Amino acid sequence: MCLGVPMQVVSLRDGTAVAEIDGVRREASLMMLAEPVAVGEYLIVHAGFAIARIDAAEAEETLRLMREVFDHEDMA
Repeated sequence: MCLGVPMQVVSLRDGTAVAEIDGVRREASLMMLAEPVAVGEYLIVHAGFAIARIDAAEAEETLRLMREVFDHEDMA
């Protein structure tokens, strides 16, 4: 299964963001986004690309739901 994961931007350089969630950092190309991105914003990251910007409330809710689903899968 492929998922886009909400991640928070921690740094920017040359069209690339370093984004983090739960202590995991990944580089993500910003080439698919039309608008500039700022440190602290949330992005949906998939396969090394930022594919969308989302607000903090939506990111936190999505992460909560993802954690809930994956925690239940670990128990099965």
